[in-house]
Amino acid sequence: MDQRDIPNLITILRMFLVLPILWLLANNYFVESLYLFAFAGMSDGLDGYLAKRMGWSSRLGSILDPLADKLLLVSTYGMLTWVGIIPVWLTTVIVLRDLLIVIGGLIYHFRISSYDLQPSIVSKINTFLQISYVLGVVVVRAFQWDIGEWVEIATYVVLTTTVLSGADYVWTWGWNAYRYHTQEPVKKDSLDLERGEP
Repeated sequence: MDQRDIPNLITILRMFLVLPILWLLANNYFVESLYLFAFAGMSDGLDGYLAKRMGWSSRLGSILDPLADKLLLVSTYGMLTWVGIIPVWLTTVIVLRDLLIVIGGLIYHFRISSYDLQPSIVSKINTFLQISYVLGVVVVRAFQWDIGEWVEIATYVVLTTTVLSGADYVWTWGWNAYRYHTQEPVKKDSLDLERGEP
């Protein structure tokens, strides 16, 4: 192991935080779960900073980092749904959207062209709102705030951005597939989707 592996080790540590966070949520330790969320958030910022600042970026890191974020986010939504805090239909839409992106991305990669996926504005907004929503729900439970009407509004906002983000991926892949087959051939490694993170 050398210094270049440090960001990836931090990312792997973040993955190991998923189970303790889920256990805390399942047992109504909402304040304690917030501490681990905060630590996970700081670790996410730290590994990204080290990778860019120190030049320790790697292909493995580009895969592990979003995977760790998605693992934590989807697992948390699943657990909060299991304990009856987040509606089942919202988590279902979020999971289906992620499956759509993974399956669509694989099909595009193997049937159309390889690409480097870059976050779109819609995807970035959606990710931010999904994270903010789940943290907000935990904060409300941790401090027993009576703001149920605002939580309900936030639920539908997240639903909307999730659907729009999924539609954005479908449109982008469809449009680029059309361009790929109807215009001049382009190099597989140069086709730019200009679209979002899974």
